[in-house]
Amino acid sequence: MRAEADRAVCVGAGMCALVAPAVFGQDDDEGRVVLLDARPADGAAAREAVRLCPSGAIAVRA
Repeated sequence: MRAEADRAVCVGAGMCALVAPAVFGQDDDEGRVVLLDARPADGAAAREAVRLCPSGAIAVRA
């Protein structure tokens, strides 16, 4: 499993960081997504973060 984040698409909602804080964070300047772990151990949380992202800025691939 591999997590990905597109900062250009991110709107800074922060759902990813709330649901999967070991995988996704937010930068201090704009609140945009920061990928913390491209190979997440908790796949369920990462997939839930993808489902909740309002802009579609994050993805998890097999």
